[in-house]
Amino acid sequence: MRVGIVLAVLLVAVLAAPPPGHAELRISDLDVFLNDQDVTVHVVALGAVPAGFLEHVQSGVQTHLRFTVELWRYNRMWRDTRLITRRVERQLEYNVVTKEYKIVSVHGEARSAYTTRDLRDAQRVLSELRGLKLTPASALDPADIFYVRVLAETALRGEHTWVSRVAGTAEQATRQSDHRTIMRVQ
Repeated sequence: MRVGIVLAVLLVAVLAAPPPGHAELRISDLDVFLNDQDVTVHVVALGAVPAGFLEHVQSGVQTHLRFTVELWRYNRMWRDTRLITRRVERQLEYNVVTKEYKIVSVHGEARSAYTTRDLRDAQRVLSELRGLKLTPASALDPADIFYVRVLAETALRGEHTWVSRVAGTAEQATRQSDHRTIMRVQ
């Protein structure tokens, strides 16, 4: 009897407790370009380094930002079909001795490391994903309807689990583009 009451009180306390931090990560710009050559995506994630992460970053703990960009085909009477998935992961590291921020591409893109002393500049470089080519436009059916879904995840030490999100050391945000077609509508 007492164990049941204690468990019930503990459950209420856990559910009523405020979360350790509110989600600051959000995707502000999601632009999809369907031109004659490629399907290209431009994404900007605001709050890539939340205020709760700054103390950890400035003590030398690495922060990872992962973009998962998916191209979907809309099906009117059935589930939508995922055509392509691209994952881009970047890492922000602070060198305490030289007081420099270093952004390195870990997965999904080939770019050289970027080093700066300004935190705002480091956040800008970390959070902007420009010109990600998903597929040639010729590989798509011009009559189909497409959209892009983006999932952005940020975490300390690259640990993207539900436990780390509950602990406040990881956040995620999702955004979906408008429905597009390659064929011009008259």
